[in-house]
Amino acid sequence: MSEQQTLAAPVTVRGVGLHTGNDCVAVISPADVDTGLRFVLNKRVAFQATSEHVIDTSRATVLGARNESVSTVEHLLSALFSLGIDNAEIAVEGGEIPVLDGSALLFVEAIDEVGIVGQGSPRRRVLVAPVKLHNPRGGAILVEPHEAGLHIEIEVAFRPPIGTQALRFVLDPQAYRREIAPARTFGYLDEVEALRARGLALGGSLENAVVFGPDGPLVPLRFPDEPVRHKVLDLLGDFALLGFRLDAFVRAERSGHALHAQAVKTLREGAWVSL
Repeated sequence: MSEQQTLAAPVTVRGVGLHTGNDCVAVISPADVDTGLRFVLNKRVAFQATSEHVIDTSRATVLGARNESVSTVEHLLSALFSLGIDNAEIAVEGGEIPVLDGSALLFVEAIDEVGIVGQGSPRRRVLVAPVKLHNPRGGAILVEPHEAGLHIEIEVAFRPPIGTQALRFVLDPQAYRREIAPARTFGYLDEVEALRARGLALGGSLENAVVFGPDGPLVPLRFPDEPVRHKVLDLLGDFALLGFRLDAFVRAERSGHALHAQAVKTLREGAWVSL
């Protein structure tokens, strides 16, 4: 059983929020054993980064409590969860986590710069009951216990020019740094105006998102299958809201933040700690 970990020193990230367009700041600080991942919003409201605090999943995962909220938490949580950080306090101002380049890479690099330290206390082994969920749009997610580690199979199906993509990934911090963290968020050029009319993607640009036109991406891809890799990134960030490490096989088909949140909520309700 591995020991709990936290950051060796605080990390500060600043930048525009993808959906709000606000200037945002997030300070990620070390936290004590068994603290978990914890948000502090505008120095007023604090709560655990768990599924009970999900308040919206329409185009990003939004958490909130007591009339305060923070949007687009999934990229930062993906980095923390995948690098094995169990305990951290995330203080946010501006209502959203900075989007940076649209991936988790800059979060990973900032964390690696300060380092990760063991805390000498073991992680609890948490067992989960199997979960299988569907949504009306054809999305599905299956979670089954696995002997060790988090094994993911994911398939996406988008209209051209993205099409159908699939990926298998076994969570490992080094593999995450290379294969998943650099994958950027993405969308379609013909959706931009509709999103902005809904008050979304107000901070989006070609510097923080891969935009697909009729003939392909408007910026060079980092991977030929960058969209499905970003979907793995998002899933890992949403599964950080379990509040514990997970040994499981996860298969997701056409899933998104809403289905991830439902799966995590169901897992939390059916989980128990092994003696």
